[in-house]
Amino acid sequence: MLKTAFQKELTLQNTLEQGSKGADVKRVQEWLSLNALRFPEVTLTTNVDGQFGPATRRAVCNFEDALDLPRTGIVSPELFAQLSKPLSTAFQAKAAAPDVRRAVVQVAQMHLRQRATELQNTEAQNLGPWVRSYCDGLDGSPFKWCAGFVQTILDQVASAHGRSFTAIMPQTLSCDVMALSGQRNGRLIDNALLQKDPSQMRPGDVFLLRYPKAPDWYHTGFISRVDGDVVETIEGNTDSKGSSNGTAVFARVRNFRKTTMDVFSIDGL
Repeated sequence: MLKTAFQKELTLQNTLEQGSKGADVKRVQEWLSLNALRFPEVTLTTNVDGQFGPATRRAVCNFEDALDLPRTGIVSPELFAQLSKPLSTAFQAKAAAPDVRRAVVQVAQMHLRQRATELQNTEAQNLGPWVRSYCDGLDGSPFKWCAGFVQTILDQVASAHGRSFTAIMPQTLSCDVMALSGQRNGRLIDNALLQKDPSQMRPGDVFLLRYPKAPDWYHTGFISRVDGDVVETIEGNTDSKGSSNGTAVFARVRNFRKTTMDVFSIDGL
């Protein structure tokens, strides 16, 4: 894979305990808060401040209880592997389908099922291990991560077949760069053409939302199903309202006739 930042998010070199400080403690605190989605009845969410105090220790103990492990309050590399298991599962998933288009949808669904979600604080959004994994080690408010999510899925599928996704598009975190490259290589199907012939878009293709009457694309994701005027999608950095700067990977239903949607064909991936 070209997008390898996820590997750093899965590794903890040293055991951490109350009194520990630093970046690794922050990573533990991030994963404790994210695991609250896996275990909604377990108290895990804590401050992400890099200080392993009594609150973090209690959250670690609660996580150990959720896994029926001895209650130590200590984070070993083995326990960290359990904390980060959702990301490991998603990024190492292999699609069962031999067809590339179906494989893209299956791998995207795996990330969806693992509840890929950002973290936020009072100063910034688009934070955390999922965002850094999608955005080549970067996170923070400037990094809207929908394009990084799309290219991660394409990278997983292409590399599983011994190929590179950069054969069809440049590696980028920008929707504009993706779309403009599609215009140059003939892969981008304009909304006006899709309005006349929706059959040109297929599951596995990448959709790009564009501001009307302007070459300015602001959100992207995958088409998982096409049914008349409706497309089902899997997209990152969105929410239940369809925001282009939301919080997680969501499956959505969109009426493509009510928005300016162009489509990037993945033929040849």
